[in-house]
Amino acid sequence: MRSPQTLSEADRRLVAAWAADCAKRALALFEAEAPSDGRPRAAIARARAFARGELGTAEEIRRRFVGGVPAGELKSPVAAAAARAAGQAVGVCHMGAHALGAAAYAAMAAGLAAPDRPEVVDGEIRWQLAHMTAEVRAAIRALPPVGDNSSGPLGPGLLASGQLGAIVRALQAGLGGPGQPGQGSTGPEPASGH
Repeated sequence: MRSPQTLSEADRRLVAAWAADCAKRALALFEAEAPSDGRPRAAIARARAFARGELGTAEEIRRRFVGGVPAGELKSPVAAAAARAAGQAVGVCHMGAHALGAAAYAAMAAGLAAPDRPEVVDGEIRWQLAHMTAEVRAAIRALPPVGDNSSGPLGPGLLASGQLGAIVRALQAGLGGPGQPGQGSTGPEPASGH
């Protein structure tokens, strides 16, 4: 039985492009610590290639752990969150729920980079919601609420707890439904240097 967090291949390709856009916004934060490490940039490029149909699902599922950046290699939580955003974006090829992980880690990285400006995370969430197409919004809306389904990354665990959980909940609340509030507002761009 397929997890409701998987999404169809067509929907995963749609949300992979959005996840890559979210992760790319945090890329400069990673590269500030590790300018010669191209692994997150390569992961984002693979997510985009998957979105364009240039990479097959089975191939990317086999490669999903290739090119990741172990958190122990990084000195700062900012760089670690930015690297995880890229890893989550490329993970969309096998499970659509990773798109919310990419967005959450990117927003977290932005917030960690500007600890004296808590509004940065909210600004990043607004940007992410505003940059969803109607098709991406519909696909993401089909995912179960964070913490409700244990068969994927939105189950109890990292994406359901702490700041990441709060970010994912804010994204899911911001999606709204037909005739409901939360259609994604455009707000000020976060000024976290990316």
